[in-house]
Amino acid sequence: MTTSIFESGRSQDVLATERNAGFFAQQPARRRRVLTPEFFFTRHIDNSRLVKAPDPARVRQMRTFAAAMAVLLSLGMIYGLQHFYAIEIGYRVESEKTTLEQLREQNRQLHLSEAELSQPARIDQKARELGLNAPQPGQVVHPNSAEDAGTPSLAQVQTPAKPAQ
Repeated sequence: MTTSIFESGRSQDVLATERNAGFFAQQPARRRRVLTPEFFFTRHIDNSRLVKAPDPARVRQMRTFAAAMAVLLSLGMIYGLQHFYAIEIGYRVESEKTTLEQLREQNRQLHLSEAELSQPARIDQKARELGLNAPQPGQVVHPNSAEDAGTPSLAQVQTPAKPAQ
C-alpha cells in the first residue's frame, strides 16, 4: 500500500534524506567496496498539466515530406520495373536468336537433302530400278515451247461455235 507525502505527515526533505540514506547503504555493494560519495537530488517537475499544442507548420512539413517520399519511392519502383523488364526482354531476344540459328541450320540441311534427292543421275537410276525406260522422241511435251509443225501433236477437243440467233 502506498501513501502520499501528505498522508504520512512527513515533508519532502525528510523523504529525500531517507531515500539518500538507502542509496548510501546500497553504494558499497554496487561499487565493490569503493567508497565514493554520491549525491541524489530530487527534481520537482510536474508535466501532468502540459498539453501539446497543434503546430500547423509542422503538420504541413510532414505532409510535404511524406508526399516527396511517396514520389521518390514510386520513381524508384518504376525504374526497377523497367530495369527488370529490360533484362527479361534481353533473355527473350537471346533465346529467339538461338531459335533462329537452329531454324537456319535446319533449312540449310533441308536444302542440301533436296539438292541430293533431285540430282538427275539419281532420279535416272531410281527410274531404271523401277523398270521405266527413257522417253521416245515426241513423247515429252514442254508447255513453254512453241509448237513445231513437223512433229505429231496430241488430239485436242474443240467445241463447235454456236450460231447467233
